[in-house]
Amino acid sequence: MKGTPAPHIKTGPAGKTVRVTVKGELIAESRDAIALEEGAYPVVYYFPRRDVKMERLIRSSHRTHCPFKGDAAYFSVVKGPENAVWSYEQPYDEMSVIKERLAFYPDKVDISTA
Repeated sequence: MKGTPAPHIKTGPAGKTVRVTVKGELIAESRDAIALEEGAYPVVYYFPRRDVKMERLIRSSHRTHCPFKGDAAYFSVVKGPENAVWSYEQPYDEMSVIKERLAFYPDKVDISTA
């Protein structure tokens, strides 16, 4: 599946431990996160699902489309922020490195690196 070429998107290993907490509770922690840089936007970390407490997430009906990455599915945190997490489950070929990984909105959760 081909998308629109996106020379302004760079991906690679984060190279550090990335943590996500909600109200002090650890939701995700990974040394295998992928850092995605897209133009002037802040870095977005994509976590492998094995490093996310999936039992704390519930799939929502919200969907969006990115011309560079594809269609995104969303999750809400149980008893927490809605649509705080997204995933490109079938991204365009050019973005296969983020396939089925999860990213978190920094204005809805706390993200830290070490």
